[in-house]
Amino acid sequence: MKIGIVCYPTFGGSGVVATELGKALAAKGHQVHFISYSQPVRLDFFSGNLFYHEVAVSDYPLFDYQPYELVLSSKLVDVVKYEKLDLLHVHYAIPHASAAYMAKQILASQGINIPFITTLHGTDITLVGKDPSFEPVITFAINQSDAVTSVSESLKADTYANFPNVKKDISVIPNFICLDDYKIENSHCERKLYAPNGERLLIHVSNFRKVKRVEDVLRVFDKVRKAMPAKLILVGDGPERGNIEKLCRELNTCEDIKSLGKIVNPEQILAVADLFLLTSETESFGLAALEAMASKVPVISTNSGGLPEVNVDGYSGYMSNVGDVDEMAKNAISILKDDATLNQFKANAYEQAKKFDISKILPMYEALYKDVLNKKEQL
Repeated sequence: MKIGIVCYPTFGGSGVVATELGKALAAKGHQVHFISYSQPVRLDFFSGNLFYHEVAVSDYPLFDYQPYELVLSSKLVDVVKYEKLDLLHVHYAIPHASAAYMAKQILASQGINIPFITTLHGTDITLVGKDPSFEPVITFAINQSDAVTSVSESLKADTYANFPNVKKDISVIPNFICLDDYKIENSHCERKLYAPNGERLLIHVSNFRKVKRVEDVLRVFDKVRKAMPAKLILVGDGPERGNIEKLCRELNTCEDIKSLGKIVNPEQILAVADLFLLTSETESFGLAALEAMASKVPVISTNSGGLPEVNVDGYSGYMSNVGDVDEMAKNAISILKDDATLNQFKANAYEQAKKFDISKILPMYEALYKDVLNKKEQL
């Protein structure tokens, strides 16, 4: 198959999943064309089956805001025509699904039928999508998609709840990881850089937006370090960085916290950690938690959104209500209190991660593609 993948190129989960999906499809012999305004951060190599097409938005004085959706639609038309794509797979509803619909209509006027699949990832539905000004466009684009997927049952339910006029059947295909990428050797040497005296090592990875509640991470860590020697690694950056640094000074924890900024591939850092903290207000899936589990790192998380579909309470970690830093700290300490308990949770986390290996998820996407193309042939 010749597949066009449209995604955001940044560090967010939707871009990571879309890129890793495309790379896996290419490895199986499919021809994959990425279409975005910048090369995806995880698109770190090219092969004979991987291609990238940049959507270049010109800076016209007439526009206060550049018309990216229109330029993307035109680029999709161009790539579909000249690369002879079989289908488009767009990740994130805004503006990718509506741009794909526009491209489909333009191509139809030229005698080309291109189906498109929309994958819903989270904030396009749970946050941005709640803005009433977006509702008609998102609803229309979802209903006009040839197939729609969501990354969790929770997100599927949220979509129908937030968009009551959506009539399209939504299939759940969960996010995934490639377990082979998380087999890191000699991680104990790297660990000494962050925990030189054998301290317990906690970690948090996110884009530091308000919804991630990173301040709760610091409060949980403060309680843990008062119970045992501990260090915290923060991976990522974003609008809440200033507030986090301020709270770090107030709690007097800065000397025990290492901020590493944005990291394209977090596997190396996750491999040295003992416990992952994810205190988000909401997560449509919780890809960061799954990446931690694949690194044999148990997870302390909230119980919101799709996290209960990933993190098994009392097995791969623990879950608490949003904002309950006291219980999160108590659970963290219970895991970290002795090596035997920690090692059991580490083993359990890895077993849970196995359920989401790409070898199990990729066939679900391939089957969906074939089903959509079969329906196209029947028209």
